[in-house]
Amino acid sequence: MRPPPSKHPSLMISFSYYVCEKSDGMRYLLYLTKDDNDEEIQYLIDRKNDYWFIPKNGLHFPVPRNVEGFHINTLIDGELVMDKVPGGGMQPKYLVFDCMVLDGNSLMNRSLDKRIAYFKERIFDPYKALLKDFPDEIQFQHFIVELKQMQFSYAVEMMFRQILPSLPHGNDGLIFTCRSTEYKHGTDHNILKWKPENENSIDFRLSLEFPLITPDEIDIAEDITKPYPDYDAIPICNLLVFCGDGKEDEWYATMYMDPETWESLKSLQQPLNDRIVECYMDERKRWNYMRFRDDKTNANHTSTVDSVIESIKDRVTEKDLIAAAKGIRDEWKMRAAEEQAREKKRAVSQGVNGSVKRKADEQGNGRPSPGPPIKRE
Repeated sequence: MRPPPSKHPSLMISFSYYVCEKSDGMRYLLYLTKDDNDEEIQYLIDRKNDYWFIPKNGLHFPVPRNVEGFHINTLIDGELVMDKVPGGGMQPKYLVFDCMVLDGNSLMNRSLDKRIAYFKERIFDPYKALLKDFPDEIQFQHFIVELKQMQFSYAVEMMFRQILPSLPHGNDGLIFTCRSTEYKHGTDHNILKWKPENENSIDFRLSLEFPLITPDEIDIAEDITKPYPDYDAIPICNLLVFCGDGKEDEWYATMYMDPETWESLKSLQQPLNDRIVECYMDERKRWNYMRFRDDKTNANHTSTVDSVIESIKDRVTEKDLIAAAKGIRDEWKMRAAEEQAREKKRAVSQGVNGSVKRKADEQGNGRPSPGPPIKRE
């Protein structure tokens, strides 16, 4: 369950957060590995744990200082979006926002800033250099990979005024991710999501209930004697939520359905019943259709539903976030200064006199990818 929006500013004052746009895309893990012939291959893994093979030579992620080398046993977290390109047309793009495993070494117990730094240094920078040195290869890429832009949490006004309006793909809000926490599977309570009022949505399971037709004389003549569903009529659109623990999905509400929307859904010529459907609540407190979520197998859990309802009732607006930015910035700077002082004191006590490690790309290929942190006594 995510914290209600009213608590977002106070949490971001107490802890350092990054903010990025909440893309309207499909979330996938990107798995970098090799086949039985020791050749580079990649897979996309969706929420259902289905693997999607990327065509051979559709992507290449060189290692630092070795354009022909590639990464294996690497797991990246991101989302696939469709960018509008100048002159018309669309371009698929994979936006990376985390790295879980790098060359067989888990990064999940590292903080977010460290995970992103390792991904950028070991994977993304060599990838960018490859496309810069060989621009003709871009046309053969299965999709383009980018590191999702993350700003300090107090840069919300810049997000609203500059970044969101200029995005080449759809978005439905902001995501605030705690800088210092480990990677968590499933629901991460440290991740804060903000959506505009019309984007506060819930994923339900749709259960259609059609009105019954009483058999007339023609039906009876054809030996139809029991009432039967009228599939041409607008059905009652029951919305169910996920309860977990092996329980059946529970009825929560009904979805508003006007004739125009019903005709639009029928024109899809696809099964509609028992699918996951994303809905938003309008000003008349009615749940309205947004889209089907075929990437999900379950509706939102009841706890998530309660959180979204609380978000709708207790709104934090764009204006509220911008007003809180100064306090968030002041506390961030104070924590950063305290951290810098601690690091300086630690360096002096260890006798290193402020020396720093060389970057991986300065040390050549001999430097291994990071393993789990060593616990200091």
